[in-house]
Amino acid sequence: MLGQGLELQVRNYLCKLGEIDLIMRAGHTLVFVEVRYRKNSHFGGAAASVTPAKQQKLRRAAYSYLQSRGLNESQQPCRFDLVACEGSDIHWIPNAF
Repeated sequence: MLGQGLELQVRNYLCKLGEIDLIMRAGHTLVFVEVRYRKNSHFGGAAASVTPAKQQKLRRAAYSYLQSRGLNESQQPCRFDLVACEGSDIHWIPNAF
């Protein structure tokens, strides 16, 4: 991801609402990254494991992060990316949800 021009801001951000694996910056945009690993795709794969409930939990944690820095989503452009690892294959999905 660093090769994609993203700059690491925070690793493993933890709050009472959840955890965000990576918080990166792409220009003026904050990128909240969920990293999922599955040995294989027999049970839907890594991308499919990010359920709507998990997405909601990530959104809440992201809002908490923004608020802790005196920001909100109207002031700070944000997006949610997914890095899905299945075996040795790595798929980066920008704007995943």
